[in-house]
Amino acid sequence: MSAVQTKRQHQTAARNVEDLSGGAPSEALFGITELCRDFDLSPRAIRFYEDKGLLMPRRVNGTRVYTQRDRVRLTLILRAKRLGSSLAEIKQFLDLYGDHGEGRAKQLQFLLDRTSNEIAVLEEKRAHIDVTLAELRIINASVRQQLAGIEK
Repeated sequence: MSAVQTKRQHQTAARNVEDLSGGAPSEALFGITELCRDFDLSPRAIRFYEDKGLLMPRRVNGTRVYTQRDRVRLTLILRAKRLGSSLAEIKQFLDLYGDHGEGRAKQLQFLLDRTSNEIAVLEEKRAHIDVTLAELRIINASVRQQLAGIEK
């Protein structure tokens, strides 16, 4: 990603934060140390998500500050990672939201498609596991019978 693209993303993020807060001066801001503690992450992990364009904190006197929106995004990032989503998928999902939530329907459709697909994959894996377990039980019972016959 070029420096110009990165700068545009940061400018867009700053506008998004201003739009969400309504310009309220009392908007809650969080430091990187606070996020690290609350999410049990290292500063390196949070900066990694920033480098990938998943988080876009504001800068106040050169210090990163995170809004409630950033906290929600971080929660979504970590949940999606636990469910096996790639960073590219996570970014695509987050970017669908738009500046003011206008992409929420697209975001929900993306999530519906992604979860439906993952459910189908897991159900197929479970079916394979059930077949394998049944076969292993047959083998296990046969071996037990053979051993019982040898020990007599």
